[in-house]
Amino acid sequence: MVTFKELQEQSEQELNVLAMDLEKEIFQLKNELSMARKIEKPHLIKAKKRDRARVLTMLTKKKQAGIEVR
Repeated sequence: MVTFKELQEQSEQELNVLAMDLEKEIFQLKNELSMARKIEKPHLIKAKKRDRARVLTMLTKKKQAGIEVR
């Protein structure tokens, strides 16, 4: 689980990479669920979605802060 404080310290590029990685993990978990109809840890899908939302929120905040400074 990614904390908000950890995300504040990362750059926009790192956050973009993290968002893409989370997107891939969510896709793989959903794919596994659809193929096998059962996965070992179904709670991970929800946790990964929340992590992705945190990352995207931080990206938006950083972009808005960058626009306001200019």
